[in-house]
Amino acid sequence: MAIRKSIPNETKLRLFSASSGYCQKPDCLKPLFPAEIGGDKHIAEMAHVIPHGQAGPRHEERPNEEFEADLFENLILLCPTCHTIIDKAPDSFPRSMILDWKSNHLVALAYKQGIIRYENRIQAREAVIAAMDENKAIWKELAPVDGTSSEFNPESETAQIWAQRMKSVILPNHFRIQAIINMNVCHLTVEERETFAQYKEHVRGLSERHVCRISGRAIRYPQDMDGIFA
Repeated sequence: MAIRKSIPNETKLRLFSASSGYCQKPDCLKPLFPAEIGGDKHIAEMAHVIPHGQAGPRHEERPNEEFEADLFENLILLCPTCHTIIDKAPDSFPRSMILDWKSNHLVALAYKQGIIRYENRIQAREAVIAAMDENKAIWKELAPVDGTSSEFNPESETAQIWAQRMKSVILPNHFRIQAIINMNVCHLTVEERETFAQYKEHVRGLSERHVCRISGRAIRYPQDMDGIFA
């Protein structure tokens, strides 16, 4: 039996980023960092659309050409219940359906969260400002000095609260802000599009650090984001 390789951290990061922290089954969309367990632990499971080898759910849909089961394109992030459901009844959940869930996930999530395309920049700004203000308030109160770990005891109560708030509040807010801006990108100026690209890289780095435990990659928050849609 071949030894299965562990899924690379970069792939895990892409999955969490693409899911925005929610189960990708469209009639579920449950938070993968549930508040009921503190918001700092995730329940996400990386589900294979096509399994390893010649057996398992949807194995008959395995492509004829060379195929790597652990690629991002063959994985979807689900809650444990939905993962069990799709694998227990594979005939009801073919490959094409699951891949459609994944490609349309952000649209489905935006619809559920009431994220829409606004008529003007003022309305778009109002939609993002509350999440931005909440993140700033938490950052000011709990973040390590200058956003680093210097003079910061990871065993302290403040450090533990900071780690919990990052996963349960700050990252979900960032994902929501990105969803709102993506839906209203038509209202951005050329300069704001560049700022938004920097912001997405900032969030990507935070996800790497706090979800995938990869340190040192996050770029600083672009201050021009404070004036987005202003």
